[in-house]
Amino acid sequence: MFASIGRRLAGLLATLLAASFVIFAAVYAAPGDPAVFLAGGRDKLTPERLAAVREQYHLDEPLIVQYGRWLWDCLHLDLGRSFQYGDQVSDLLSSRFPTTLALVGYATVLFVVLGVGAGVLAAVRRGSWVDSAVVGTTTLTASVPSFVGGIALVAFFGVRLGWFPVTGSGEGFAGTLHHLTLPALAMALGAVAVIARVTRQAMVEAGAADHVEVARAAGLPEGQIIRRHVLRNALGPVVTMCGLVTAGMLAGTVAIETVFGLSGIGSLLVGAVNSHDFPVAQAVLLLMVAGYILVTTLVDLVHPLLDPRLKAMRSSA
Repeated sequence: MFASIGRRLAGLLATLLAASFVIFAAVYAAPGDPAVFLAGGRDKLTPERLAAVREQYHLDEPLIVQYGRWLWDCLHLDLGRSFQYGDQVSDLLSSRFPTTLALVGYATVLFVVLGVGAGVLAAVRRGSWVDSAVVGTTTLTASVPSFVGGIALVAFFGVRLGWFPVTGSGEGFAGTLHHLTLPALAMALGAVAVIARVTRQAMVEAGAADHVEVARAAGLPEGQIIRRHVLRNALGPVVTMCGLVTAGMLAGTVAIETVFGLSGIGSLLVGAVNSHDFPVAQAVLLLMVAGYILVTTLVDLVHPLLDPRLKAMRSSA
């Protein structure tokens, strides 16, 4: 077990290293010259001034040298200084990350509860009008982009009914929940469809197993069979998909935070790209990739603990 965990952690570090180089190289190759922005624009910009700015910020060095310098600073928790704001990038991230984390956490709770609940209901009522309604509704919601759903939610629940605020993240626990309900619901709509489909399919496959038929023949209550023998064996793929969707939501916050005017890392990334603020863009992208890799690795480690069949195979081995 420890050897398996060690191999996966080593793979995590190698993936992070490769992702960091891709991120740095992609931002490095992006259109626009950061030296021009740092020098204050093209008006009255002399070659001498431009060369001085390049030398000051090490922009005249080769790509691999700049990457090595940036990676060394990142390992020492120094993400650089923002070109646009003049503040430390770590301070900008620490001030905006709680909003994004609360949004992703809220959306995760919504799609797990609604998606798993709908999938279990559809599997238990397989072939009925309930199953058809769940499948049809999830098909519809999966086809709607998150930002389109967000605009529709704002127009109906925020503007027309006035039940929820349409901008800001609120203050305090109750205020944050109130402000983040619409954006979290907009993010969760597509995820609910995916989780419901996966849960339904996993439940159907687990319900067709031989031991489930034996349990029914033995006269066990149907509710106990569903909980202990069907749902338990279906948790593996469901938890895996929930982890993948949650990890992918970090990047999905870009559109949602823009629609709802939230000050999170998604909106920070949009502003950094528009203003050629390369240190901020690199840091936000690295944080998103690191979050995705970390969550997927944790899910990979937890999955064998949830699936009794994998545990039995490991014990026999």
